[in-house]
Amino acid sequence: MSQTTPATPTAINQVPFVGCASDGQTGPQAAPAGKSKAVAIPAAAALRLAYYKAQYGPGVLAPRGWHCFSIYGSNGANLFVSPDAIDAKALFSPDWKGFAGQVIEISISSGGTSGRFEVAKVIARVFPAYKQFAQNVIAEGIEPVSDFPFGPYAKDKVTYRGTNTVEFETPANTAGLGTDSRLLPNTSPIEGVAIITGTDTDLVQLSARVSAKGRDLIPLIVKQVESEAAAASAQ
Repeated sequence: MSQTTPATPTAINQVPFVGCASDGQTGPQAAPAGKSKAVAIPAAAALRLAYYKAQYGPGVLAPRGWHCFSIYGSNGANLFVSPDAIDAKALFSPDWKGFAGQVIEISISSGGTSGRFEVAKVIARVFPAYKQFAQNVIAEGIEPVSDFPFGPYAKDKVTYRGTNTVEFETPANTAGLGTDSRLLPNTSPIEGVAIITGTDTDLVQLSARVSAKGRDLIPLIVKQVESEAAAASAQ
């Protein structure tokens, strides 16, 4: 009888910390200072990545040398990392539609505040174990029932990693979980993960669209988001 060789754990490697400026409910916040981040990724990948973090909300791995900015409020926080310069003023403009190019967004929506509407919409799509939360939000009658369709997007590829974690891929030129973000559809897919966490039923969501040569990094970025969400939940 053959024996299965145990998987070799990924070595811990350091990536640079990049602080990101932000703006929101209580005004502009300077980019925080931080030390290099220890992450469980291969050394070759660590040379291509950095850890981006604003004053509020979760941080995220993204390619080195990119730009970042975060917006925040009582509903939660959104951190954007892009190879293109980010116009902070545009993010607050009613005319701004979203990011059309490469970008990585990590967001947290608070289930205990006005962020509950976004949480409920994603729960209705892919988290049947939390259906009651969505139904309670719908019952408030603040937003129309039509804003909370139940069931996954038809073309999304979803992979469950538990009742509270769903990895997804939204195909090119398609609406899905990937575009339930600040990312506009274009000719490239959007990959990421949605996680329900915390006593208030918060939603952490990663939506990532990168170049074809950078897509091999996305599984590592996703796993880091999952690891940090699990660690935060355990505290």
